[in-house]
Amino acid sequence: MELVLPEAIHAHLPVLVVLLPLFGGLLALFTGLIQRGGGFVAWLWSAIITGLILVCAASMLFEVHTTGEAMVYRLGSWPEQYGIGYSVDALNGYVILVVAIIGFLSTIYAKDSVMAEIARDRHHLFYSVWLLAIAGLIGITVTADTFNIYVLLEISSLTVYTLVALGGDRDRRALVASLKYLILGSIGATFILLGIGYLLMLTGTLNMNDMHEQLVRMHQSGELANNRTVFVSFALLMVGLSLKMALFPLHLWLPNAYTYAPSAVTALVAATATKVGVYMTFRFVFTIYGGVYDSSADLYFLGLCACAGVVISSMAAIRQMNVKKVLAYSSVGQIAYIVLGFSLANESGVTASVIHIFNHALIKGGMFMAVGAVALRAGGTKIEDFKGIGRKMPLTMAAFTVGGCGLIGVPLTAGFISKWYLVVGAMDEGYWGIAFIVLLGGVLALVYIWRLVEIIWFGKPDDPTKQVREAPLSMLIPMWILIGASVAFGVDAGWTADSAHAAAELLLEGGP
Repeated sequence: MELVLPEAIHAHLPVLVVLLPLFGGLLALFTGLIQRGGGFVAWLWSAIITGLILVCAASMLFEVHTTGEAMVYRLGSWPEQYGIGYSVDALNGYVILVVAIIGFLSTIYAKDSVMAEIARDRHHLFYSVWLLAIAGLIGITVTADTFNIYVLLEISSLTVYTLVALGGDRDRRALVASLKYLILGSIGATFILLGIGYLLMLTGTLNMNDMHEQLVRMHQSGELANNRTVFVSFALLMVGLSLKMALFPLHLWLPNAYTYAPSAVTALVAATATKVGVYMTFRFVFTIYGGVYDSSADLYFLGLCACAGVVISSMAAIRQMNVKKVLAYSSVGQIAYIVLGFSLANESGVTASVIHIFNHALIKGGMFMAVGAVALRAGGTKIEDFKGIGRKMPLTMAAFTVGGCGLIGVPLTAGFISKWYLVVGAMDEGYWGIAFIVLLGGVLALVYIWRLVEIIWFGKPDDPTKQVREAPLSMLIPMWILIGASVAFGVDAGWTADSAHAAAELLLEGGP
């Protein structure tokens, strides 16, 4: 169905998706002035803001697919080389929609979860930082200049560190996890800033499109032959971005950050933050360096890291005694699938990467929501808390089980579609070993998921008299929307496949 907005609003959509959560987050602080019901007001305000973001994101993606042209928005009258410009095309329109969907549903889900896990006098602070984190994630995705990527990366990173640390009231290990995330995230951001600095020194511009054109001109004139600055900038960016997207072995910040953060934060961050890191990698590898720098050897190395990540992270997940940590290590493996796809640098592989950004966000977002519901009702997320809980929380655990099938790659789930494209991409290049790794990852996922399913549905609780109720509707509805969508897009992957294919074509052409 066509989504029509007034022209006065439509023309400003690329900047509205950033300004709405940015100013919404700042205004959320003032809900703390309301003594009674302040937490509810902060949540309601955040739900309205994220709902508006979702409408804007859907409208932009519809516009891009309808016209076949990117939406471009320039702020101020500065020269293009240094000014701030926003651009929405087939790739980032897709990613913005993913962030908007997860942001809205996670906000709806957060109401009861935050009430139980965060002190009441901090709710306005939580939702303020929450909206600022979403502003940073969307801003990274929509911006068309490299320095603005760094600025918005810092906004999103600092706010996510804070959100993770707010879990310290429930578990003091959240503070250590946040500090570790901050240290490694700052190292990654420093590498990214240095890489951008080298590119600026080489091209004299910060605009992505202009930067690519300058590199093309230099390449054609022979100026890039044996140019070490290009190599150093690419190396710095790949290290920094690998830290941000938690690519093995630079993933050490992720397991504890996901495990000890508040449940709503885990659902949001697991489904969006690393995906935005992957998006930045797409832009630098294909849009800026595409056609001017031979990155095949570097992509081959990233592919090796991804193969190791699929296997080692899955084996680590099997050994965990906390369900959140099982899913956290699983996320490292799923990010490895995405990196493995674009490292093939062919149409099917890049399509697999783009489509798995969406599919994994649905699956892992829904599963972390299910685990958060158990934390609310049973008081913890350890293995023993899940023994026999399927009989007491059937709707929640049914969502978790269906999501687990998606992680395994069972046919008629979205996870199967992603792995199918990835295997096709590997076989197109004759990489039978990669196809085997993908299948082995599915088998290992079956091991750690079935271990949980067996405990959930057939285990006997340590305390049979413990009263556990089903999750509230405010948690069940967004959870099942995500899990239901993962099944729907597994049965009919037409829209996601078409959108991912359009984005893959844009990337492989080196488009801005």
